[in-house]
Amino acid sequence: MLHKIISIAQVITSFALIILIMIQQKGGGLSGFLGGGSGGNYMKKRGMEKTLHVITILFMFLFILSSILIFIVK
Repeated sequence: MLHKIISIAQVITSFALIILIMIQQKGGGLSGFLGGGSGGNYMKKRGMEKTLHVITILFMFLFILSSILIFIVK
């Protein structure tokens, strides 16, 4: 039962990671839509981009944790 719950959480986390990474692509996704993909200038992440970056790191950590837990629960 616990294995099934962790597996479902891992699938949801992986889809969320895919979406978050696609949104952050420079020149495409939400970044390009909001004007973030303009040339090769290096800029700090601010506002929504920084929030998306932090959320992506959080979901990455959750995905790794769920992978380890599946290995332990088996």
